[in-house]
Amino acid sequence: MTTSTNQATLDSVQDYYGRQLQSSADLKTTACCDFSSMPNWLKPLLSNIHPEVLSRYYGCGLVCPPLLEGCRVLDLGSGTGRDVYALAQLVGASGEVIGVDMTDEQLAVAENHRAWHAEQFGFDNVRFIKGYIEKLDELGLEDASFDVIVSNCVINLSPDKDAVLREIQRLLKPGGEFYFSDVYADRRVPEAVRADPVIYGECLGGALYWNDFVSLSKRHGFADPRLVEDRPLAITDPAIAAVTGTLRFFSATYRLFKLDGLEPACEDYGQAVIYRGSVPDNAHAFVLDKHHYIEAGKVFPVCGNTWAMLADTRFREHFEFIGNFNTHYGLFTDCGGSVPFDATINAGSNDGASCC
Repeated sequence: MTTSTNQATLDSVQDYYGRQLQSSADLKTTACCDFSSMPNWLKPLLSNIHPEVLSRYYGCGLVCPPLLEGCRVLDLGSGTGRDVYALAQLVGASGEVIGVDMTDEQLAVAENHRAWHAEQFGFDNVRFIKGYIEKLDELGLEDASFDVIVSNCVINLSPDKDAVLREIQRLLKPGGEFYFSDVYADRRVPEAVRADPVIYGECLGGALYWNDFVSLSKRHGFADPRLVEDRPLAITDPAIAAVTGTLRFFSATYRLFKLDGLEPACEDYGQAVIYRGSVPDNAHAFVLDKHHYIEAGKVFPVCGNTWAMLADTRFREHFEFIGNFNTHYGLFTDCGGSVPFDATINAGSNDGASCC
């Protein structure tokens, strides 16, 4: 896209979220919200958040990885600050959460209630910055200064996803992670769909083809994107369905680790880990991604990349590590390249299902 086209897209998104939408009830699709997905651990956090902040939120659930206490977290597209104020409780007084958003109307709501939340929490560990997630380099944020970066259904709205991923790589500390939920398509979205301002604002028009997202991540140094969970999206609005046709969309949560030396595929070195069961609220198992449900106390074989994601990050002390990189046994089985998402809604999905 040209610079003028990018700005036109940003202006359209600003108008949609700043003036046209007044609450989540105004959304025409469920792309940005799965109403069944609120986990039990989130409810007490939300009870500490101001009602106006909650009412102007356009999603649900909370996109965040475990073990955030003391972390410095950046929330991209923070809106009225609901996720920032929830994350603030998880990082605690020794951590910090910064929210970035481009919409004056939503930032005003977030700022108006900062003092209220500081009194509610007993500490003030948040701040908000107006800016574009494509231009994080203009906001005075230091290189390698964040442990975790999160976003909830906003990357698809960006007209310059290359710039977003590039800046995320710059801002993360070594061993840090980008943990985010977004919307993806099963193929490249046609121009007629991308050009519709309502469909774009509903998080569908700007959705990346999932395999283009994988390539984009690798191009910016995230060698092994990990899919955590996903769900198909039903297009129930007849006018939108008429334009999108046979396109299939998915809400998916990914985690990208900033780690040197990750390989393009899952290579087997005969390694294994044992989870100690010590991550808060994860006593019985640790879920790294959709294919790594690691039960506490059980030897769990891992590839070299998974080993690094556990050994060279904040998760290290919660695992025992068996083996080394001395002997290579080839490619791990089932390291394929087909569509990674489930095509049907899983009625037995867990409490923390992806919410975008």
